[in-house]
Amino acid sequence: MPKKPVKTKGDAERQEQFWEHVAAFEEAKWITSFDQLVRSGIELPAPEELDDSQLSAKLWEVIRGLAILRTFLYSTDHLSDRELYEELWHELLREETPDMPVNDDSAWHIDLVGNGSEQDNELYLRYYAGEEDRRRWAKDWPNDTMPEHEALPYDRDRHLPSRNKAAE
Repeated sequence: MPKKPVKTKGDAERQEQFWEHVAAFEEAKWITSFDQLVRSGIELPAPEELDDSQLSAKLWEVIRGLAILRTFLYSTDHLSDRELYEELWHELLREETPDMPVNDDSAWHIDLVGNGSEQDNELYLRYYAGEEDRRRWAKDWPNDTMPEHEALPYDRDRHLPSRNKAAE
């Protein structure tokens, strides 16, 4: 007969913390990441106000600011710095999220090809999917047109802060 897991004081504390987090989430006011960044002191000029070098520096300031807020970006290497900043400034930073306390256990993830739309699926298959994923996709969706694989035009993702290396 399998042994019943022994609950420890740590388990009870984690469970209590979990439910406190759920209650805080449900009661939280909603705010945009744009407003959180501004509140933290980061200026967010419109993309058209910045030349390419200013924009690149501002993009990395925003990326670092998001990491401090425990918000992490993924799958950005198909976009130029300008395209990414424009997407962030016009769309992604304008989406509301609960205004929750930030700690090492919290994280929001923004995958630039992860919303399941046809366009994002095409970008994923074109740039990010490995051969095994492409074969599986072709088998599961035989009527879909498989885009030719292309090398990623930019090399940013490996330098992005992540949940495990946010302080860098």
